[in-house]
Amino acid sequence: MTDIHKRSLLKAMGAGALLAGLPIAGLAQQLAGSDKLPKTAAKPLFIDGLSFLPDDLADFRASKLNAYLCDISAIEEVVQEDGTVNYKRTYKACMKSIREAAARVAANPDVLLQGLSGSDITLARDTGRTALFFQIQGADCVEERLSQVDEFYRQGLRVLQLTHHYGNSFAGGALDNDERGGLNLPLSPKGFALVDKLNDSGILIDLSHSSEQTALDTLKASRMPVVQSHGAVRAIVNHARCSPDSVIRAIADSGGVFGVFMMSFWLTNDPVPTTAHYLAQLKHVAKVGGIDAVAIANDYPLRGQENLLKLNNDNAEGVKEYLDWWHSLRAKKVLGFDHEPVHVVIPELNHIERMSRIYDALKGAGFSASDTDKIVGGNWQRVLEQVLV
Repeated sequence: MTDIHKRSLLKAMGAGALLAGLPIAGLAQQLAGSDKLPKTAAKPLFIDGLSFLPDDLADFRASKLNAYLCDISAIEEVVQEDGTVNYKRTYKACMKSIREAAARVAANPDVLLQGLSGSDITLARDTGRTALFFQIQGADCVEERLSQVDEFYRQGLRVLQLTHHYGNSFAGGALDNDERGGLNLPLSPKGFALVDKLNDSGILIDLSHSSEQTALDTLKASRMPVVQSHGAVRAIVNHARCSPDSVIRAIADSGGVFGVFMMSFWLTNDPVPTTAHYLAQLKHVAKVGGIDAVAIANDYPLRGQENLLKLNNDNAEGVKEYLDWWHSLRAKKVLGFDHEPVHVVIPELNHIERMSRIYDALKGAGFSASDTDKIVGGNWQRVLEQVLV
């Protein structure tokens, strides 16, 4: 994710659920000839590792998502000691935004359910709603004392990312660099205390945007599964924002998942990004961490990257909005920014029905039904049910 945006088990259906709507006569007839009838598959469970709260309620059902991690972060201008202005996810800004998000969910109970425990995924699915598990992209929001974690928990926070791009007092960031090379900063003593607090509180730890060493330190320290909600594979694209196999493997060993996101310049160096490139990322995660570690993420609004949609997915034009930021990091010699990006999205997946399209692509690529179901939702459900109790 860049700050360009403000941030706007699978179980087959039980026989009772399948038959509840049938007339009595029809029910008897169906039961009598059930051995001759083709079986109707249940709709797949779709869970996304990161998106935002849209303005249009119709987007929830159009996306076909049963649940997703919803980034409710808010950014505040902060004047630093040297007089420069930075933008941080402060306690004040994020507390305001999480309350507003919770109020919006509560005002639309026919469409939305605030995800407070992993079991809410099944509840949302059974009642035709979408469960939103609130997430904040950066522990900067915990400013003064660890008890602020409890305050966020009471408002519904269930996933906390340790950092965003750059390090903070808790963790090292993926893009930390001294203009000679990546710093690869470790988890700090405060960070270890935060990991313990999050484990005790029942908040899922998210390693997205963390340095490799911070990720590995966190995975050793945590008593619960840890995830990377949204990211990509460094073995495919050698970039600081992409994760090395050591991190993917350790996430899998923790019982967590690695969500592959939609930002195509971190998915492939090829000039034209396709769904095949996305599947190659998923296959690599499965090869390194096993099928139970593979998950889907977005990192754009539910509809997709909005500027690209306005441009009819013209990547050559759409990538221009990222170039100033990209070039600033190239000047600092951050890994991977020497390669000029030429695209932002995979056009066929920059769509509100991306989950259905990924599901069909997985089946078409020869993934088994069981593995496909795990990737599009089952793995996320397993982790959320284990951690959020």
